Amino acid sequence: MNKWISAARPRTLPLALSCILMGSFLAAYAGAFDWIIFGLACLTTILLQVLSNFANDYGDTQNGADSSERVGPSRAVQTGEITSTSMFKAIVVFGILSLASGTALLYYSFKSADSSLFFGFLGLGLLCILAAYTYTAGKKPYGYAGLGDISVLLFFGLVGVLGSNFLFTKSFDIYNILPALSCGLLATGVLNLNNIRDIKSDIAAGKMTIPARMGREKGLIYHTFLLALAVILIVAFVILKGDISFWFLISFPLFAFNVIRAHKLPNPDPLLKQLALSTLFFVLLFGVSVLF
Repeated sequence: MNKWISAARPRTLPLALSCILMGSFLAAYAGAFDWIIFGLACLTTILLQVLSNFANDYGDTQNGADSSERVGPSRAVQTGEITSTSMFKAIVVFGILSLASGTALLYYSFKSADSSLFFGFLGLGLLCILAAYTYTAGKKPYGYAGLGDISVLLFFGLVGVLGSNFLFTKSFDIYNILPALSCGLLATGVLNLNNIRDIKSDIAAGKMTIPARMGREKGLIYHTFLLALAVILIVAFVILKGDISFWFLISFPLFAFNVIRAHKLPNPDPLLKQLALSTLFFVLLFGVSVLF
């Protein structure tokens, strides 16, 4: 059981939940919060994240990115703790569970709405499952072409925040794009640190991430840009709204710490968890700012 828990990578779950929390806090701000939608959205997100982590473990081993020379934590399939066949079966199981949970979420959320919303979001959910698998698995994984950053910005930002918010409100507020992008940029920062750590093994495997293409130094500059822009966008949102407090500013030194340490540490692996938890802390403080 421990090997499966490790393969599920629990430290990534706070980051996955951050976008749902952000969308939910924005819904509460609009007076449209619902605990059942919130619970089902969190469950679906966790299942999708575990699916993605299993697929990443499976795909990177199959495509050579996870090898004995890898700098980061060892992976279950690469070390032989879990066979490729067992991992693929687990991917299928979590794909089915994600679809079932997501369908229940959409049925409850849109039970009194036009059926086109249900089927539209169902298609989006299937796209999320497909994206989670094909990031590093399959014949042409898009993560190997350096498109992981765009995917994370999209699914952990715009889709995660705006999509979950729409489930509550059944409406779209253009200003919410700013906090959605802020969440997505911070999640992209976590991926970027992961890719900086894995530059050597990724290049050897033909996985051309942004740091693999630009090199470590430019990758760190890019990292600074991601976090700085996330901060700017959320501050702009609060100023535009005019009735939200600034409690979330307490979290900003954690992002500054992350940037400074990333430039100093030879291996940024410890900073992945720090940034993921800092992002969750930031979103929770944003919730306090919105509610109080």
